Amino acid sequence: MSSETSSTPLPGDDAWLRAEQARLLGFARGARLPDGGFGWLDDRGRAQEDGPVHTWITCRMTHVFALAHLLGDRDAAGLVDHGIAALATLLRDREHGGWYTGVDRDGRPLTTDKSAYAHAFVVLAAAGATAAGRPGGRELLADALGVVERRFWDEERGRLVESWDLPWRVCEPYRGANSNMHAVEAFLAAGDVTGESIWHERALRIVRHIVHEHARAADWRVIEHFDADWTPLYEYNEDRPDDPFRPYGGTVGHWFEWARLMLGLRASLPNPPAWLLDDAEALFAAGVRDGWHVDGRPGFVYTVDWKGAPAVRVRMHWVAAEAIAAAAVLHRVTGRAEYEHWYRTWWRYAEEAFIDRERGSWHHELTPWNTPAATVWPGKPDVYHAVQATLIPRLPVEPAMAEALRRNPI
Repeated sequence: MSSETSSTPLPGDDAWLRAEQARLLGFARGARLPDGGFGWLDDRGRAQEDGPVHTWITCRMTHVFALAHLLGDRDAAGLVDHGIAALATLLRDREHGGWYTGVDRDGRPLTTDKSAYAHAFVVLAAAGATAAGRPGGRELLADALGVVERRFWDEERGRLVESWDLPWRVCEPYRGANSNMHAVEAFLAAGDVTGESIWHERALRIVRHIVHEHARAADWRVIEHFDADWTPLYEYNEDRPDDPFRPYGGTVGHWFEWARLMLGLRASLPNPPAWLLDDAEALFAAGVRDGWHVDGRPGFVYTVDWKGAPAVRVRMHWVAAEAIAAAAVLHRVTGRAEYEHWYRTWWRYAEEAFIDRERGSWHHELTPWNTPAATVWPGKPDVYHAVQATLIPRLPVEPAMAEALRRNPI
């Protein structure tokens, strides 16, 4: 998107997006750990010296550096290779297969489980490395897809189970929408880079169940938590409402994220069902209705209850980034001015509230009064959402980002 009324780039203009993307990627370089993987960045972009190596952070950083490499960043190739090496060795369970959720600096697993969430990000990182032509990327992708198919994909249900213990003997009696949403993201990337349509078909099955059936019946508030039979758990984590991965209630940012992914899926299918666009627009509208400025101040609340009332009112940077990305894609698909309006509104808000021009990157969390906070997300460990928000407005709706850049560099 570009401004036609000003010679000075405005937030969301192409030149502004390119500059912000470069600034974010520069900050992210500090996450590289000499002993392997990528670390948790503090407020100034310094990795924790003795902190653990999280698989999801290593995967997200590998993904964004694959995008950077495809964008022409000469230094990014080595960072992609660094991430792939960690996923092939340090974070890999060489005894039982699959990937740990993370390890400490002595290489010991952080948890006793293997999660669908982490494995979805291994697929995403490997798909990006494959599109970028990096050594080991294609092999890692084949390996990761095999593990997901054997261990997490439930063919009867058409969704992923949530987690197993390390030797793959005990499956957690919980099912989550969050891990399945990121599986949709990973499946789109994998399907596009491999040409295997089964991954798009599986993504559609996930979306049909979680959005078209469950969210539609809940007034477009995506149900996040289920038991092993996929019965909704409406009160799950009511006593820990601000959990960073399994918060109570409806997570507004996910509604925008689902909407964006559904539009990518719609564009990738030869005969997409009409409801994909209808549901994406409904989710977007629900995110505005329940999330934006609902407590009298700018910003999106983190979560809402099942009547739409704010549950956790802190503002998360990733929610704003996903809202921006969804508005950009919906505007591209529909041409409707309201999506351009929201795109501009939310970029201005991000510039004013989240973007940290002094120390770098974005504040990850703000109070309801839009001042920096760190109750849920200390530091600035994640550039994935923000980098993608700078890139999505400049790319076609499909294929997925890395493959789109491989085919048509920008």
